[in-house]
This record gives sequence, structure tokens and C-alpha cells, in this order.
Amino acid sequence: MKTRLSRIKELSMPIGILFGFLFHDFLAKVFFITPWLVFSMLFITMSNIKIKEIRISSLIIVVILFQVIAGILLYLILRQINEILAQGAMIIMIAPMATTAPVIANMLGAKISTMVSGTLLSNLTTAIIAPIYFSWAGIQTEIPFFQSVWNVLSKITPLIVFPLLLALLINRLMPKISNNINKHKSVSIYLWVVSLSIVIGSTVNSIYKIDRSKMSILFWMVIISILICTFQFAFGRLVGKRYGEIVAGGQSVGQKNTVLAIWMAQTYMNPISSVIPATYVLWQNLFNSYQLWQKKVN
Repeated sequence: MKTRLSRIKELSMPIGILFGFLFHDFLAKVFFITPWLVFSMLFITMSNIKIKEIRISSLIIVVILFQVIAGILLYLILRQINEILAQGAMIIMIAPMATTAPVIANMLGAKISTMVSGTLLSNLTTAIIAPIYFSWAGIQTEIPFFQSVWNVLSKITPLIVFPLLLALLINRLMPKISNNINKHKSVSIYLWVVSLSIVIGSTVNSIYKIDRSKMSILFWMVIISILICTFQFAFGRLVGKRYGEIVAGGQSVGQKNTVLAIWMAQTYMNPISSVIPATYVLWQNLFNSYQLWQKKVN
């Protein structure tokens, strides 16, 4: 018989999603706490990692190459149809791995060391290539290259590097505290559910505010975001299978830093293009919720 705690865990994800839809207006107002939730989740997940375990695998190299090449190819294809669709698609393709990717992947059984090294390299790659792409595909082409790099890095570094450094420091200097945190790392799933509700609520709220005269292009942006999400998770799992890391492959390619992607779209592209990464939030979190539910059921 399942314990009450396991039942609560199973119901927490669908409840979190439902809250996101029902209370989107309120949740959009507390979006500012999301970075703190991400920081906490990463710190808890990385609590038992050792620096010697962090290494760049062949899988991560393939993921990075896909991120760089697929983004520009999709932009060149879609710009023949519509520039805004092309911009939004490129943004979500070149967006780095989500800062929560190691958390979810770890819950699904992936190697945390693979995900941490992949997250660091993926985000660093985006900080370098994104300004290059923006210099000819965006609307803010007058922003200097190094300023663009700094703008992107400043959004990434605090959420990825700081929790990793803190976790490594505590692991090294206070191993008992680190072990105690590791024993209670399941709390990260509840932090993720809260974050999930807030992000979905914020996304739904932003869609509500879109000018109704743009409903036609909104429809196609939603379709494109679904197709891209499906393709990226499928491609990642296919590549991951080759290297014996199906879960890590799927999460590395499919789970995106959508907050950064939305910010980049609104800053460097036509702001309407941010709808694609905004709706991508829904699909990737629904899929992650389904994966976690399946793992618990099985």
C-alpha cells in the first residue's frame, strides 16, 4: 500500500499545473521568486557532487553542436515563411539547458555529473553564440558584441555557478551538513512543483494579454513550439540511447532555459516572438510531469 507521502508526491504535479492555470494572475505577480527557487533546487541537487566527477562527455558535445547548428538552420528555413516565427524558433533552439534540468534528470535517474557539466557548457555556449546570431537576425543589432555577451552571462551565472560553488564548498568543508542535505534532497521536487505553478501561471497570463488581432500568428507559434519540443526531446533521447544515457540526452536537448529565452526574445528580437519560448514552457513541463508520474507509477 502506498504511503500518504508517496500519494502526495504523485498528486503534487497535476495540482501544481492546475494551480498555474487557475491562479495565473496572482502567480504572474510572484514570478520574481522563481530564481530563488531554482537556486535552492540546484543547491540541494548538487549537494553530494564532487568536482572530479564533472567532465565533458561525448553526449554533451553532440548536444551543444545540435544547439548551435539546428538553431540557425531552423531560422533560415522559417524566415522564408515569416520572420517572427523564425526568430522565436531560433531563440528556443539556441536556448541553453534549463537550470532545473539537472534536478529533473536526477529525479528520473540520470547521472547528475553529466547534467551539471552539460548545463554549464550549454549556457556558456549560448552566451557566446547568441550575440553573434543577434547581430544579424535581431532588432537590437546596434548593441556591442561584448555587451550582449555580458548581458546574457549576467542572467546565467548566478543561477548556475553560485549554487554549484556553494555545494562544492559545503561538501568539502562541512561534509556532515552536505550528507544531511543529501538525505532530504526529495524536497527539491516540491520546490519544483511550486516553480512549475508560477512559470505556467506567468505564461498563461502573458498569453491572455496578447492583442487579439494577432491570434493567427499566435496559433502558428503554439504549433511550432509543440513541434520543436517534441522533436528536441525525441532527438535527445535518441542520441542519449547511443551513449547509454537516454534520460540525460532527452533532458539535455529538450529541457530549455525558457526564462532566459523569453528575455532574449524580448530584448533582441521582435517581442511577439517570445510567445514561442513562453508556450514551450507549458509543453516541456507537462512532459516532465508525465515522465515523473510514470517513474513513480512504475
